[in-house]
Amino acid sequence: MTGAAAKSALAVYLRPRLILILVLGFASGLPLLLTSSTLTIRLRESGVDLGAIGLFSLVGIPYSLKFLWAPLLDSLPLPGLLGRLGRRRGWMLAIHLALIAAIAALGYIDPAAGGVWLIAAIAILVAFLSATQDIAIDAYRIEALKDEEFGAGAAMAVYGFRGGMLMATVGTLYLAEWATWEAAYALTAATLLVGVFAILVAPEPDVPTSIAGPPQSIAELFGEAYWAPLKEFKARDGWLLLLLFVLMFKFGDALLSQMAGALYVDLGFQKSTIAEVGKLYGFFAVMVGTFLGGVAVAFWGLGRTLVVAGVLQAISNIGYWRLALAGDDAFTLAWVIGFENFATGLGQTAFVAFLMQLCDRRYTAAQFALLTSIVAFSPKVLVAPAGLLAEALGWPAFCLATAFAALPGLLLLFVLLNRYPDTWRAAPKPEA
Repeated sequence: MTGAAAKSALAVYLRPRLILILVLGFASGLPLLLTSSTLTIRLRESGVDLGAIGLFSLVGIPYSLKFLWAPLLDSLPLPGLLGRLGRRRGWMLAIHLALIAAIAALGYIDPAAGGVWLIAAIAILVAFLSATQDIAIDAYRIEALKDEEFGAGAAMAVYGFRGGMLMATVGTLYLAEWATWEAAYALTAATLLVGVFAILVAPEPDVPTSIAGPPQSIAELFGEAYWAPLKEFKARDGWLLLLLFVLMFKFGDALLSQMAGALYVDLGFQKSTIAEVGKLYGFFAVMVGTFLGGVAVAFWGLGRTLVVAGVLQAISNIGYWRLALAGDDAFTLAWVIGFENFATGLGQTAFVAFLMQLCDRRYTAAQFALLTSIVAFSPKVLVAPAGLLAEALGWPAFCLATAFAALPGLLLLFVLLNRYPDTWRAAPKPEA
């Protein structure tokens, strides 16, 4: 990489619209843990029984089902003042304001006073609003950025998302310790005001809509909002191979991640060692990998970066084979976790940029939500036999098997790069 090229690849991170993506990423990541791990701590502290706390895992269902209503955000404009802000900004502002109120209400209800099921209802509302906000923010990011900014945009979105998650856990817990849970949730909700400001100053993307005006009938709404995005995607050459690649690219990584915790325990590592190594090396490495992923996409291009990331992900799984042979060795654990997280950060940035590139700008919300739902299928369903495989093979052979499990995704990528290079690029976007 020449000095001028490196400077250009790094400078993209300082563009105003990339800073905006960072802020919106923070707003996207904030609500997630407020309805899960942080809420779990509050419920248990208030004496809620473990059985009821376990049921709160169902609160996250809207995140898995958001593809069902995502098409509506492509097709239904908001009325009044919000509508004047534009299709994307109007939805984002409306949801931001609703989330601020819902998160504050979530902290106001006292579970010790018998409000646990009311809290559950509000938590589901927060999750629904948060999932809908993700739809709008994802669509805005794709439409507002130029194609060459997708890598950096994906990295900034990840950084912002992790910052929001940090605020929802560390920040909220410190506030609750210093004051009360009610104040902690209210102050955490208030941090979303930075997102409100960003939305107000942000430009509305100039992209075509799937429906010229408000739909005149239910048939028109569902035809344009739901069927048209699928029809457009199906018309592309190699579309089935494309979907298989989306499903399989992270398969080997997901297979290993599902069992990594059990591997650490069986090797004899103390919980404190796992936590310290994961926090110090893992977090730093994934941040570096995420940043360099954005630089690599800008300099190398999306296809080459995906190939490099996919190969590194497979190699990182081989590192776990070495760990399984080494046993309780903290140094080996450190470099294995560090390398694996670096490859994950690099791959995540490139892969999110790839998904962004796939979306037709007329159906951004619908197609991106559907693609991310397919991505989520692999770690939630396809890896279910991972434990049986580990028992049958033993840890060293299992780790090697997960490296080989990355090969189908890489083979599909090579086919797409060589036979269907134009399949990635949907409808062209107007120049900014």
